[in-house]
Amino acid sequence: MAADLSLIEKSATDIVKLLKAGEVTPIDLLDTLEKRIKAVDGKVNALPTLCFDRARKHARALMKKPKEGRGLLQGMPVPIKDLTDVAGVLSTQGSPIFKDFVPEASNILVEHLEAQGGVVYAKSNTPEFGAGANTFNEVFGATVNPYNTKLSAAGSSGGAAVALATGMAWLAHGSDMGGSLRNPASFCGIVGMRPSPGRVAATPGTKIDATLGVEGPMARTVTDLALLLDAMSGDDHRDPRSLPAPKKSFRSILKGPWKPRRVAWSPDLGITPVDPEVRAITEAAAKRFKEAGVIVEEAHPDFSEVHECFGTLRAYAFATTKFELLKTHRDKLKPEVIWNIEKGLKLTMDELTRAEAQRQTMLRRTLAFFDRYDLLLTPATIVAAYPVEQRYVAECDGFTFPDYVQWLSIAYALTTVSCPALSLPCGFTKDGRPIGLQIAARPHGEDRVLAGAKIMEDILGVGSVRPVDPRG
Repeated sequence: MAADLSLIEKSATDIVKLLKAGEVTPIDLLDTLEKRIKAVDGKVNALPTLCFDRARKHARALMKKPKEGRGLLQGMPVPIKDLTDVAGVLSTQGSPIFKDFVPEASNILVEHLEAQGGVVYAKSNTPEFGAGANTFNEVFGATVNPYNTKLSAAGSSGGAAVALATGMAWLAHGSDMGGSLRNPASFCGIVGMRPSPGRVAATPGTKIDATLGVEGPMARTVTDLALLLDAMSGDDHRDPRSLPAPKKSFRSILKGPWKPRRVAWSPDLGITPVDPEVRAITEAAAKRFKEAGVIVEEAHPDFSEVHECFGTLRAYAFATTKFELLKTHRDKLKPEVIWNIEKGLKLTMDELTRAEAQRQTMLRRTLAFFDRYDLLLTPATIVAAYPVEQRYVAECDGFTFPDYVQWLSIAYALTTVSCPALSLPCGFTKDGRPIGLQIAARPHGEDRVLAGAKIMEDILGVGSVRPVDPRG
């Protein structure tokens, strides 16, 4: 068959069916993607590192196996975010320090995806070390928004989101600490999910029990996202945080009878300003849950300590993972990264213990909240896409943020209490910028998030898989 650009309009679920039926091969898919990337990526810069030779070698090896031995993905191509190592492939982390680094071993996440029949063909662009929710770096430059190439794609999984939105991927890997899956999903009109810590096994960093940062799936529809989460899930003895795969697949959850009885809507979680147009669009979408017979009430857990708590824990994470780089390569680090590392190094034991106590207090409140509500709905991001030259959002609705992180609090509040959360496309601004609705549940509640997201996707009629051509 070779390259067939009509395939890019199909869902990942349909592509896997075609692979199982033998109507397409993994090589056909790689040929198609290579052609699409040549036509599109020069306009958006989503996939700066390609590894098609490695991908075709892997695909040919898969094709020699019987179909039942090819894993859940059956040879589906998947790009990997450039924060995550892929053996034999340039892995820069968006940093000049690692602009020539080629790892010998893959991250556990990549091993699991390849064991499930995923074929890695590209690395997606990310800001330096994933810091800052705007995907630009000094190695590869900026990734831009396909709906308007003058605007940001958000971050840090910006390259992955843009690849999906433009038909350069059917599925994509991302990661999330303060909204790095959810923000670009919202800006680019696709679906991105932050799972609970441990749901997706990955190679531990310096702090082996870290739970703020997680790996997760991105796709163009909820059903496709559930497919990738199934492929990603499962424990590994090398990651002590990892959880066993659930007894029921996430895809089967979407077909089941469960639906929420009562959900909460909050425009701001009581902690952040929100652009008025974003608030109106997301509130209108959230209230449409009533069409499914669901009670919708305005409520949220008490997150009053979250700015101090998350700021402290994030800074500590930067200090533990990047301290040596600050000593040896300070001149190659961007200012925001230096600020975060230095903030972490200045922390006192009193500040760390207070942050941990605050986190525990907010978790108890959140668990009690989810005894009453099945889901929590909010805007996924407080603004729509902004000019790509703007490093971060400094102001919203008359409020000036004290640093480059706090504009992300509607996402990082849920990170802090280990809740799974998903960004679902729910509308557009008057000038055509996508908006996402955040859907969250209690820890380990991925099944509820996905089931609720599928109901909302059907109500809103946003289950389209047609990719966009960059414009602007």
